[in-house]
Amino acid sequence: MFILAFFLGGAVVIITRDEFDPLAPQREAAMFYGLFLRGHSAETLRRDIDVPKPLLQKWLQARRYETNFRDSLKRVYTYRKQVLAIFDELVHNEKNRPSIH
Repeated sequence: MFILAFFLGGAVVIITRDEFDPLAPQREAAMFYGLFLRGHSAETLRRDIDVPKPLLQKWLQARRYETNFRDSLKRVYTYRKQVLAIFDELVHNEKNRPSIH
């Protein structure tokens, strides 16, 4: 399943597709890594990628959301954490790479 989540006017919008793309987290992390290489702050990018646990809890407690939507929110949370972990590894490897002069 492919999950795309983004914020629109203070609300989260989730689009899911049944196609399974095992490389989707790597591709998204690579996109953010490219921004990092172009000079964007790693910390700012981490905030853009991450869904903080308190925010997830707030979403899950909202009574207006149906069970299926709550399940999608949980999948989005897991997906974002995967993207964040991959991004962090790429940044860590870049910082530890010996510079060539």
